[in-house]
Amino acid sequence: MNKTTGLTPDDFPIEADKDKLKTHKGEPVGTAKTEQIADEIADRLNEHAHQEEQDRWSA
Repeated sequence: MNKTTGLTPDDFPIEADKDKLKTHKGEPVGTAKTEQIADEIADRLNEHAHQEEQDRWSA
């Protein structure tokens, strides 16, 4: 079984489309209860991914 779980660096940035979360390629990632929560989740995921990338470069 070759099932991939979780997000990969290629999935970023994550975008909020109403209450749906999608990769920049339009692939669904999840849903939230409201648009505001979806926006917040996308912002936090993108910020975290950016910080991880910065940490890799600074090591």
